[in-house]
Amino acid sequence: MIDRSDVAAAARRIGGRVRRTPVIETRLLGLPLLLKLESLQHTGTFKPRGALNRILGASIPAAGVIAASGGNAGLGVAFAARTVGAPAEIFVPESTPAVKISRLRALGAEVRVTGAFYGDAAAACTVRAAESGALLVHAYDQPEVAAGNGTVGLELDEHRPDTVLVAVGGGGLAGGIAAALDGRAKVVAVEPVASQALHAALAAGHPVDVSVGGVAADSLGAPRVGEICHAVAMRTGMGSVVVPDEAITAAQALLWEELRLVAEPGGATALAALVCGAYKPAAGERLAVVVCGANTDPASVAAS
Repeated sequence: MIDRSDVAAAARRIGGRVRRTPVIETRLLGLPLLLKLESLQHTGTFKPRGALNRILGASIPAAGVIAASGGNAGLGVAFAARTVGAPAEIFVPESTPAVKISRLRALGAEVRVTGAFYGDAAAACTVRAAESGALLVHAYDQPEVAAGNGTVGLELDEHRPDTVLVAVGGGGLAGGIAAALDGRAKVVAVEPVASQALHAALAAGHPVDVSVGGVAADSLGAPRVGEICHAVAMRTGMGSVVVPDEAITAAQALLWEELRLVAEPGGATALAALVCGAYKPAAGERLAVVVCGANTDPASVAAS
């Protein structure tokens, strides 16, 4: 469990090492929206926030740091490791897009491709971490990681949203934001219908294993929501909606056509809730949408 004080401590620790990403006011789909452009963060995703908070708060062994990822968390860890001069070993599944693997290598990480999806890479990473003694940085389910990611919520809080829509895979971002905004704004998780770990956990009353698939599986394809996110969701009353792949790709196209913003499928998933009507805002509701990632081939977005 984490709360706003943990997020505030993370903000002090990582301050100056991450970008304070812009929040823009715009109209899309006939609605006034605040867009939090975490797609403009270092590595093109929010992930360096949590990775830096974890690494800066730990003693780093000679073996360096190790992580499993669908791509984006690995980029955050590789960036954070390079920042402090530590080696990084990143396990990714075969479903990871080539653009993310090439960026990992460009950041100096040793990349190991194994298994079909994130869960397979995570299992191999756990074994390797025990062998090597490297500092394990979880993609989403560590208090330091979730609290670091929650600094997005502190920045959004200054704009006084009533509701924040945020994409969820394992829940490290949504859990952190909900902890930061507890009692200040409603947080609604948005998940692909093909990968809905939090939605299933809320229905069951506890985290459960789910199948993984769909266009956003590389970034949102967690086979089980994190315990931290689930606990924060239960405490804060976080809601959850699911969206089809067609709404996600339509949201990608909308961001490009209207604002010339590139978003990967996972990065556009929160907006997809408005595209397909999975979330219907009330009259006058001040609504914020987190655009959380941009690691895709820009040509593929423009072509769509």
